[in-house]
Amino acid sequence: MASKKTERPLSPHLFIYKPMLSMTLSVIHRATGMAMYFGTLVVAWWFMSMAMGAEAYEFFAWVMGSWVGMIVLVGFTWVLFHHMFGGIKHFFWDFGKGFELETVEHVAKLAVVVPVCATIIVWAFGLMLTSGGAL
Repeated sequence: MASKKTERPLSPHLFIYKPMLSMTLSVIHRATGMAMYFGTLVVAWWFMSMAMGAEAYEFFAWVMGSWVGMIVLVGFTWVLFHHMFGGIKHFFWDFGKGFELETVEHVAKLAVVVPVCATIIVWAFGLMLTSGGAL
């Protein structure tokens, strides 16, 4: 007796959908959430170095003042802003606001630009304060 093969519907998966900016930002939002764990370790190291004395803090300041440390700090600043603005977007979605396709695309574009601009503003302001007012 020959068995008849039945065709079953496929569940949608990533390769079926056309990639959109909002989809990419959703993945980045999850990644920034995970990256904040690493950044929290840096903040904990900062506090511990202050508690351990001048020598420990000088080492921390030396590491974070290096080009690698600066990349970590700027990246962590961007991660915080990106995740925060993504969270604000999801907060409005929880109330059923902003689901229109045009609004979703507009907010997705803002979610790329706003965290970058906020990071630049924070670092420019911080550098201005540490350099005595002149950039």
